[in-house]
Amino acid sequence: MFHGPRGGRRGPFGGDWHGAGERPGRGRRERMFDGSELRLVLLKLIADEPRHGYDLIREIEALTGGAYAPSPGVIYPTLALLDEMGLIEGQQAEGSKKRFAVTGTGQEHLAEHAERVEALFARLRALAEHSERVDAAPIRRAMGNLRVALGERFGRGDISQDTLHDVAAMIDELTQKVERLK
Repeated sequence: MFHGPRGGRRGPFGGDWHGAGERPGRGRRERMFDGSELRLVLLKLIADEPRHGYDLIREIEALTGGAYAPSPGVIYPTLALLDEMGLIEGQQAEGSKKRFAVTGTGQEHLAEHAERVEALFARLRALAEHSERVDAAPIRRAMGNLRVALGERFGRGDISQDTLHDVAAMIDELTQKVERLK
């Protein structure tokens, strides 16, 4: 069992025992990038193509094979900072979404940090490769199914102590089988 960012109990495949949570991790969620690294990643993606904040989140998620998606609470303040620094500028786009484009100063900044940018994108690609090798999606799906089945069965309130012990024994048996896997 793991402890979440606020000390809550977490399951071994991410999420808490009661539903949705953060991605898998060893206890406290580790940051993928520090602030300056995220600024460079966003700047490079915007230089490749003007984008909305949500587009940036989805692009990073795609680059990591779904293993990492930065939160809007990290992306939008970083975009505001890049704008204040004069590295990007907002452009009015369809609807209320603001699209960002790189400025000449932003292009120069990327050129000055080209090696670092390449290393950051190599890290994103490596995360995607790792995610493909150890994708626990089928396990998360099966655990979700078990959680729903247990919730429905125990939610009725008409369960006997014998049934509770039988279910616990089944889970213990499965646990032992998983521990013995090589």
